[in-house]
Amino acid sequence: MTKKKLKPGSNTIALNKRARHDYFIEEEIEAGLSLQGWEVKSMRAGKANISDSYIIFNQGEAYLFGATVQPLNVASTHIVCDPTRTRKLLLNRKELASLFGKANRDGYTIVALSLYWKNAWAKIKIGLAKGKKQHDKREDIKEREWKMQKNRIMKNANRG
Repeated sequence: MTKKKLKPGSNTIALNKRARHDYFIEEEIEAGLSLQGWEVKSMRAGKANISDSYIIFNQGEAYLFGATVQPLNVASTHIVCDPTRTRKLLLNRKELASLFGKANRDGYTIVALSLYWKNAWAKIKIGLAKGKKQHDKREDIKEREWKMQKNRIMKNANRG
């Protein structure tokens, strides 16, 4: 089984680019989402944002908190659309217990990484994350800039 890299524009609905900048992602898990009809239509139109979202636990269930799905203006009038409602994550008991135990450790949180389509189902990739300190972020930026500079040098060296 080969692992496919998600490309923006293919089946991806929304990405949380700040998550990898602000956190060390230690484990990634795919989960389903319990959605209403208007939310699915809005997601198909690309009107979802998970940049400030995270996962909370309540009564043994996991919920996506802080994600916004903007309703379409052609949505039904008899349904009240709440763009920031808390959405239930569909995980099995074993995954829930594992995540709950790991999230209660010191300094760990669970953040949403990406929202995407898998066949006809909306899935969310969540990650067990530990916060980065400011110096860790600076190291990442230096490393990224060095890679870009190295690629430039190699490209110019190959031309001559």
